[in-house]
Amino acid sequence: MHMSPRVLARPFVLLAACALALPAFAAGELARTIAAVKPSVVGVGTFLQTRSPATAFNGTGFVVGDGLSVITNSHVVPELLDSEKRETLGVVISRGGQIEFRPAVLAGRDRAHDLAHLRISGAPLPALALGDSDGAVEGQDLAFTGYPLGMILGLHPATHRALLAAITPIVMPSLSSRALNVRAIVQLQRTPFAIFQLDGTAYPGNSGSPVYDPATGKVLAVINMTFVKGLKENAISQPSGIAYAIPAKYVRDLLQQKSP
Repeated sequence: MHMSPRVLARPFVLLAACALALPAFAAGELARTIAAVKPSVVGVGTFLQTRSPATAFNGTGFVVGDGLSVITNSHVVPELLDSEKRETLGVVISRGGQIEFRPAVLAGRDRAHDLAHLRISGAPLPALALGDSDGAVEGQDLAFTGYPLGMILGLHPATHRALLAAITPIVMPSLSSRALNVRAIVQLQRTPFAIFQLDGTAYPGNSGSPVYDPATGKVLAVINMTFVKGLKENAISQPSGIAYAIPAKYVRDLLQQKSP
């Protein structure tokens, strides 16, 4: 049966229209996910009455579980607090433009994977669900929300798209033993594990940011800058367009640990 060119063209016009609509739909989907994720993202820092400003944060965290658990990077949590001046560990949240500091206690620390579990008091905050990081695949679209540059840009969470570029060992293979630093040698002596290499730029204040599925908001990894970058890109001092993240399965392990 002969069909006119006009009839044949209709399916292709329809397909082209659908293709043009896909990016807009995806953008709208991410916008809805971001709106759901932002209330669960907090700053991680300390409060010291005699300091100006009294409240300071240098990293990001996100709420999980019962709404009173916060996950961040271990290196974001201070090793020591000024107890004499009553410096307090906690999280910083924004409510209606007002900054609120919530005291926290360290409930668990996983130095091998640079993760920390904080417990806060008060009313529960909206919590994010953990996804299946073992099911993540290279080429997958992701997003992360946090506080790039921390106090410099203030308590305004920013979201960045990212592509899962590679699932790679945490330590970059070295061509020479002279290129191995102390931290790299220590890591090589531990059980090796894989991390997510993201095609996206993260900054030091993003440490602890949740990396999530743009469609579901489920957390698949935790942005890590200082710990991983010192092992993978020791010679790079400026943002390289590459970010690293710790898979969420290690967050699950940390949450199951008993408080120290």
